[in-house]
Amino acid sequence: MEKKATFGAGCFWGVEAAFRQLDGVIGTRVGYAGGKTENPTYEEVCSHGTGHAEVVEVTYDEGRLSYDDLLEVFWGKHDPTQLNRQGWDVGDQYRSAIFFHDAEQQEAATRSKAQEQTRHPQPVVTQIEPSQTFYEAEDYHQQYLEKRGRSSCTPALRAAG
Repeated sequence: MEKKATFGAGCFWGVEAAFRQLDGVIGTRVGYAGGKTENPTYEEVCSHGTGHAEVVEVTYDEGRLSYDDLLEVFWGKHDPTQLNRQGWDVGDQYRSAIFFHDAEQQEAATRSKAQEQTRHPQPVVTQIEPSQTFYEAEDYHQQYLEKRGRSSCTPALRAAG
């Protein structure tokens, strides 16, 4: 069965690339969620006035890949103890967030966050919220790293994103 999952874990380029490598992922889209502005642009999201996070929407085959598997990649791809930032990227658009699509995902996310907290002395600040409208990012952001022959972001080499 085809399902969707939505995660915010800092810059969406590297997060999308990590999810695209999983067997059972049917597709990914990067975009914006969790804010108040309709159809925001990248520039608007970066201005910190929209309330949106940079997110990755993952479409996956539940028969081949579990939501718990996706959560494991999510936790491993960022530092969930950093509030409104990931490394050099600072701002509320880089917040750690799980946007659940149903009660089962909400329960799994809550359980997973509690488990993740046992790995950190600092508080895990990841927000767990109901999925809202997903606004797809501009075309040049989609599969950004793949288009450039890369599989991950490196802070010293990556432009803003």
